[in-house]
Amino acid sequence: MSDVWERHAAWWQRGYTEGADPEYAEQIVPLAAAWLTGFADVLDLGCGEGQIARRAVDVGARRVVGIDRAWNQVAEAARRGGGVHGAMGDAAALPFAASSFDAVVACLVFEHLADLDGACAEVARVLRPDGRFVLFLNHPFVQTPGSGWIDDQVIDPPEQYWRVGPYLVEDFRLEEVDRGVHLGFHHRPLSRYVNALAAVGLSIEHMMEPAPPPGFVAMAPEYGGITTLPRLLVLVTRRR
Repeated sequence: MSDVWERHAAWWQRGYTEGADPEYAEQIVPLAAAWLTGFADVLDLGCGEGQIARRAVDVGARRVVGIDRAWNQVAEAARRGGGVHGAMGDAAALPFAASSFDAVVACLVFEHLADLDGACAEVARVLRPDGRFVLFLNHPFVQTPGSGWIDDQVIDPPEQYWRVGPYLVEDFRLEEVDRGVHLGFHHRPLSRYVNALAAVGLSIEHMMEPAPPPGFVAMAPEYGGITTLPRLLVLVTRRR
């Protein structure tokens, strides 16, 4: 998958950083900053161009490392600066010694990884005891294949609702997220993530399913029920 992200790095940087995307600007980056405050040594796993890593520096981390499989992302993170140390590497084989960090964050990365168990094991390995892992996911029910908005104008009165596909079936698919941009997504039910974390000693201490932020809601005014459904899932864990 690294070649896909190499090809589409510029697309990502234009559309999802420096305030271009309301979900990142209004919700994801502030949440990451809040949950990373107070930690000294932070790893941003799948850092992209480093926007979350830079916020970790802003909220007081003394050492922040951003790691990504795509060279074009790591190079851009270095160009943008902000006190982040960049590295290339794989989530299931992190190039760091055990107990190197007291916090790890992964933002919208794990749904793209084939080796979920390996990545969880590596996060646990590089975390110090009592360290925090903050995992941001596209909410699994949103990622379920065959899901989507239904605008039913046949019934009286008309209804809009979110149809959920075969949620319990793990699946992989290429999705066209923009014109000419195809990315791979692994759908897994929430229990799969919870059990993979628990198996390596990462205990969930907090879970969030926030409503979409105002900037995103304003982009889809035709869907009145969008504020009642979470697009994002955040799991805050501690290494036992």
